[in-house]
Amino acid sequence: MANQKELAETFKALHVKGDPLIIFNVWDAGTAKEAERLGAKAIATGSYAVAQANGFEDGEHLPLELGLANLERIAEGVQLPVSLDFEGGYATEPDLLRENIRSVINAGAIGINFEDRIVQGEGLYPIDHQAARIRAIRDAADETGVPLFINARCDVVLPLDTAAHSESHLDEMIERAAAYAEAGASGFFAPGLVNPDFIGNLCSASPVPVNILVWAGVPLSSELADLGVARISYGGGSYRVTMNAFKEAGKAALDWRKEKAASQ
Repeated sequence: MANQKELAETFKALHVKGDPLIIFNVWDAGTAKEAERLGAKAIATGSYAVAQANGFEDGEHLPLELGLANLERIAEGVQLPVSLDFEGGYATEPDLLRENIRSVINAGAIGINFEDRIVQGEGLYPIDHQAARIRAIRDAADETGVPLFINARCDVVLPLDTAAHSESHLDEMIERAAAYAEAGASGFFAPGLVNPDFIGNLCSASPVPVNILVWAGVPLSSELADLGVARISYGGGSYRVTMNAFKEAGKAALDWRKEKAASQ
């Protein structure tokens, strides 16, 4: 736990407003080791990629035991801080959340993404309910002695067309950022947000570092840094790029066989 505590402190220190931590998300020990070799400062999984790579759909369809085993292999394979995309924590109520968080920390994680979307349900948790869930995670982490980085993901705008994002959405995100920070969140993740004015306003208002997802229409990393972003994530994008390369290479290999058969 001592080394894990140090890794958690290192990870937190990497979140600097205006000098963002770049997360090129991984999904297994192999991609984690490659990211480390490429010079990544930290490792973070993406739930979509981990689920897809293991034959499951995203949204907590991946069995928790499998996710924890995958996390443990990643943490054992690298010398960097490792954060888990933990979706909704595989639990609704605080008691089970506490139990699950202890398992996540025991598997080697020093951080998590934790979303306010009701996984396999509709809409978002009310602010006070989600704040209570975050507080339960913080309490459980504190009991282990590991200062877990809770990256509170907010899905207010993610399901919407980016053109439909409004000031009222921004106001709700700012309200949630304040409530989540007070409950013990370490960072605020706003996937889907691309409007530079909104991103800048959120970074100014949030009491904790802001994480932005690389998304269609999002400003360049240099611009995000100027806006005050402290973390930039690629989410499922890294997996999709990899799978596209796999499919192109596989198609070329199989097409050669088809062409040979057709010429005979």
